[in-house]
Amino acid sequence: MIRTINKITALMLIVSLVACSAKDELSKKKAELEKLKSEQVKTADKIKSLEQEILKLDTSAVKEDIAKLVAVQPVVTQDFFHYIDLQGRVDADNISYISPRLGPGQVKALYVKKGDNVKRGQLLLKLDDAVIKQSIAAAKQNLETAKIQLAYAKDIYNRQSNLWKQGIGTEVQLISAKTNVETIEKQLRAGEENIKTIQEQASATNIFSDVDGVADEVNVRVGETFSGMGAMGPQIKIVNTSTLKVITDVPENYASKVKVGSKVIVNLPDVNKSFNTNISISGKVINPSNRSFAAEAKLPADGLLRPNQNAQVRIEDYAAKNAIAIPVNTVSTDEKGKYVFVAVAEGNKTVARKKNIIIGELYNQMIEVKSGLAAGDKLITDGYQDIYEGQVLKIQ
Repeated sequence: MIRTINKITALMLIVSLVACSAKDELSKKKAELEKLKSEQVKTADKIKSLEQEILKLDTSAVKEDIAKLVAVQPVVTQDFFHYIDLQGRVDADNISYISPRLGPGQVKALYVKKGDNVKRGQLLLKLDDAVIKQSIAAAKQNLETAKIQLAYAKDIYNRQSNLWKQGIGTEVQLISAKTNVETIEKQLRAGEENIKTIQEQASATNIFSDVDGVADEVNVRVGETFSGMGAMGPQIKIVNTSTLKVITDVPENYASKVKVGSKVIVNLPDVNKSFNTNISISGKVINPSNRSFAAEAKLPADGLLRPNQNAQVRIEDYAAKNAIAIPVNTVSTDEKGKYVFVAVAEGNKTVARKKNIIIGELYNQMIEVKSGLAAGDKLITDGYQDIYEGQVLKIQ
């Protein structure tokens, strides 16, 4: 039994040694392969470098037929702008939500429909005023009665006053007659004021527009109760389209750049309109749901503009006068930073020269160059991908 166990142990040991040996062999081969690959890359780089150096030194190898065909563009100074591109919407500055002054009432007549142009002071609808009219009639009748009573009371007072002057009657009778006149006069004045109040209530059943504009919403019908706000929102909404604005949400990281007065270009693609304006309001509160703040810009009156139209908003946050801007795709990067190639005339040939540059802002595929290029340089814009310093060029 013991002899059998020793044999199994010895066999397992042999298998383990073989597996370790195979693993070590695999690791050695992998390391050798990586070394060869590394040497291959270094050799290829060295070959390419030597070829370029030979081309530079062997002038006999420079021939017109092997010149690199490129396209160039002269570098010019221009005004460079950077914008924040956002989406916005058109809104009205003056929106009126019509409501009754003295509470809800039943609609007896409707004089406006959705889409109508209305003027300030125009009658929009009439509420039921039957009860108020009855109140006015009763108040006027009471007033007439009070006037008759006052005339009678004055006559009694005058008679009592004449008798008092003749020494007939008592002072109490005179004072009582005078008090009665004063009481009825107060009642008469109160009745007149009551009629004015009821008449004002009657006039409140006429609902007028308080602005010029368009009836954007008319969600009420004859026989329904008009309260101003219904289950679906405002029952009558008048929008004044003569004063419009564009509203957009600006990401909070632009809070220091977007200010009142910032220049804005508003484009309305649906009506093919574009406007230059300025930020009129820059919100001071960040919306926690989308980490943005609201900005507004005034729009001129235009018959094609409507509230809630989609707008493309470009807010200028950077401007440089007489700057140099080049296509961003012409800029390359190496261990020293950014560079471009320019075409330079040397003797009777044109060669490529590498220029290291310092870049600024990027907008719309154009990048600002702070330094490294000058006006008049011939920037290589096509064919720059595989050229090298000093390579002979052919301008297409």
